[in-house]
Amino acid sequence: MLFNSYEFIFFFLPIVFIVYFYLNSKRLIIGGRVWLIISSLFFYSYWNPVYLPLILFSIGFNFIIGLLMTRLKNSKQPLFHINISEKQLLILSITCNLALLGYFKYMNFFINNINLVFDAGIHPQNIILPLAISFFTFNQITYIVDIYKCKTESYDLLRYALFVTFFPHLIAGPLVHYKEMMPQFSSTYNLTKNYRNIALGLTLFSIGLFKKVIIADTLAVWASNGFDKAEVLNFFEAWVTSISYTFQIYFDFSGYTDMALGSSLIFNIKLPINFNSPYKAANIRDFWQRWHMTLSRFLKEYIYIPLGGNRGSKYRMYFNLLVTFLLGGIWHGASWMFILWGGLHGIAIIIHRIWSGFNLRLNHILGWIITFNFINISWIFFRAKNEHDAFKVISGMFNINKIIMPHFLSTDGSLITIIFISLAYILVLYFKNSNSLILQISPKLKYSLITSILLIISIINLTTKSEFLYFNF
Repeated sequence: MLFNSYEFIFFFLPIVFIVYFYLNSKRLIIGGRVWLIISSLFFYSYWNPVYLPLILFSIGFNFIIGLLMTRLKNSKQPLFHINISEKQLLILSITCNLALLGYFKYMNFFINNINLVFDAGIHPQNIILPLAISFFTFNQITYIVDIYKCKTESYDLLRYALFVTFFPHLIAGPLVHYKEMMPQFSSTYNLTKNYRNIALGLTLFSIGLFKKVIIADTLAVWASNGFDKAEVLNFFEAWVTSISYTFQIYFDFSGYTDMALGSSLIFNIKLPINFNSPYKAANIRDFWQRWHMTLSRFLKEYIYIPLGGNRGSKYRMYFNLLVTFLLGGIWHGASWMFILWGGLHGIAIIIHRIWSGFNLRLNHILGWIITFNFINISWIFFRAKNEHDAFKVISGMFNINKIIMPHFLSTDGSLITIIFISLAYILVLYFKNSNSLILQISPKLKYSLITSILLIISIINLTTKSEFLYFNF
């Protein structure tokens, strides 16, 4: 089910909210949790019920591993007379989770590349990528690793199932730790309706819906025209194409995150912030501290640090950084374009580390110009279906011999495009982000009017349903 749909806004969210707090008001706390789990599974399977058993199996398997690991830690005795260690359970869980993710997401990628290199003639499998498999797999890996590191314990299947399936973060994050979300469900203050949280949650949801429906979906038209329809791009067309996608992916994903955080806050649950004005970054390291922050945290804690982090020689640190970003790239999808995108960011981070090691500093504005343009160009590889599409856009961006207005837009359309992209620049550079705005909002009439206007404009424009970009990852 999509956040940006009539079904979610007018039926699913209100019904789930009303029943949940009604059950809590009758002191049916467990019933409320069961209701949220069932509702979240319905939310997940509404898209395609075929893979509902897959997520249920994944939840059951990881809960059992976590339970066995917790009991082994507490008892210090072999389980069922089987001589197995906590580390072996950890390796088993991570291996099985990655194997499941690898089969559904990367099997055909490996087959195609084996065929390309060895001319093996292996037929690709008929595999449909299960919705949210990357996110619920990574969330469960964090859970198992946290148990291994004694940061949490496993003892309640209902709480664990709610941790994995809670619908606001289930499909595309944010990636959360068990210990930062589940204690909130146990707080007695969170079991009753909090009208301030409801007001702030609806405001945040409305901002996110506006970002997606009005801004991101408008920019998507111009990005798709350039990447998917045009055979050749001149200078302006190429820049319109690349910048449109650069802003589309930000407003699309940050819009989804705002809606996720807003929906969650209505239930008195605060999810971690995932974006903090990333396009204001003046260097690439700052960008990754602001963009998809929970994924950056995951890559740092569960890949970069286990590889050795910045311990050891500087060359080992550079290697660790590059591997981390390559894996971060392929996590987004089974394509050499994603690997290349990850590699570019890994190299950029390494260059920034080397530059910083000499205590060199750039002027802030110059640093922003370099950073933004690097990000803009790197997004081309992220969006392009193949190297031909990427080269088409990049070659057009640097073809100064063809500086003419875009021909795939009308004259009026070209002006509208330029104005719209300029407004996007202004929004991301000079306005506070939604997380900062929420801290300043109080339940006053003017904020209610603004929220209502954003919501009404967005709902009126819900004429066509469009997926969020990160649904594909």
